[in-house]
This record gives sequence, C-alpha cells and structure tokens, in this order.
Amino acid sequence: MTLSGTNTYVIAAAEADSVVIVDPGFHAGAAEHADAVASIVGDRSVELILITHHHHDHTGAVDTFHERFGAPVRAVAEDWCRQASVLIGNEVISAAGTQIHVVATPGHTSDSVSFFLPADDATPHPGGTVLTGDTILGEGTTMLDYPDGTLDDYLASMKTLGDLEGAGRQVAVLPAHGPTLDSVAHTAQDYSEHRMARVDQLREMIAEFPPIPTPVDWESVTVHDLSMQLYPKLPDVVRVPAKKTLAATLEYLLHNPKE
Repeated sequence: MTLSGTNTYVIAAAEADSVVIVDPGFHAGAAEHADAVASIVGDRSVELILITHHHHDHTGAVDTFHERFGAPVRAVAEDWCRQASVLIGNEVISAAGTQIHVVATPGHTSDSVSFFLPADDATPHPGGTVLTGDTILGEGTTMLDYPDGTLDDYLASMKTLGDLEGAGRQVAVLPAHGPTLDSVAHTAQDYSEHRMARVDQLREMIAEFPPIPTPVDWESVTVHDLSMQLYPKLPDVVRVPAKKTLAATLEYLLHNPKE
C-alpha cells in the first residue's frame, strides 16, 4: 500500500558539491530509479543515503543505490545501514552543505525517523521543512504497523513534530507519499485528533464486550469483526493495515480506559 509511490528526496545546499539522498524506494525498478536520481544529482557526489524506516517501499533499493553512488547508508535499524552507524534521535548531521536534524518519530514503525531542515528555503515558509517518511503522509492518514508501531508512540511523535513550529516558524511537510503540506503542526494536530476520535469510537463499540486480553492480537476474530464494523466497504488489499491500526488503537484504549 504505497499510494501514488514513494518519494525519494535529494538534499543539498545550492552551492554544495555533494548531496544526501533520502529513501531509495522499491527493489523493483531500482536501477531505473537510480538513473533518474542520478540525473538530478548531476556531477555532484552522493555523500550519504538516509532511510526513514524499514518498510520495503523505502529500503528495497538500498543496495542498488549504495553500489551505484558509493555512499554510506544510515538508518535506525542496523540491518539497513551500509558502512555507517545507526541514526540516533536528536543528532545533527552536517552534510551536503546543510544541517539535517534527526527526529525520532516512532509509531508508524518503531524505527521511524524524520529529518528536519531548519534552513531549507525550497518552500515559501520561513521555518524550513521536515521529511516525515510515512509518519505524516501527503494524503490520507498513516497506518500503525502494530505490534511494532504503537499509538502511544505515535501520539508522542505528533507532539514532537508539532513542537518544531513556534515563534512564527511554519514548517512544511515533505512526506514519503503524496504532496507537500504547508504546516507540520496543523497536520500533526489533525492526525492526533483523528486517532483520538477512533479511540472514542472504539470505546463505545466495546462497552458491552467481555474483557479483551492484552496484548491485542491483530489477527484475532475480535479485531477482524471490529474492523468490519468500522470499515465495512474497505477493499481487501487494505484490510490488513486497517486491522493492525485498529489493534494498536484498541491496545491503547485498554491501557488508557478513562482518557
């Protein structure tokens, strides 16, 4: 489920002779995609490749890009690092003539990170940009890949991202899927409110249920039946992500029954 495809970003200051690539994309068509990225890179070198999280539509082309551009690869998960150390939340990477702030934003997955570029002037906003991977999408809402991704983590990440704005700063969102969004704080608030509305909806739905064991099993009959009630017309291709997200929401509710 990749919506309109995975966005690969090339980061560099205007005068820099190197670039940073974020999220190489799928394994299928990786060589052709690397050719397209190379045409953007031009005669500059690739200093670093960064990964927002481990899902295959972001990491499938890692080895193709690593070999093609001869650049180290960094991710939170060591499995996706190539000749480089893992990413650490709050570190600042100096590369391609700019400063890239690593922001830990788990929830979609446990290894999700965002990359904040406070000096980015590529959009009309004065506060820079943040590359959010799948934590915030350009369209629709994000699934929680439960049990790896949790709603507790996701809500905390929405606050973290929202706090990037302040004192007149407006930070644009560059998502891994879909178009650019104007304000990370506005979008994070919308996402949080949407999630909490689902919590309230589920609380009403299970009010007369017998006790549900935790940790919630996303493959259980209970989760399946609840998903069919919530999303009766959902295509089968997105039923699994919906059930995982619902299970994450149910797990949160069962541990926070009065919120």
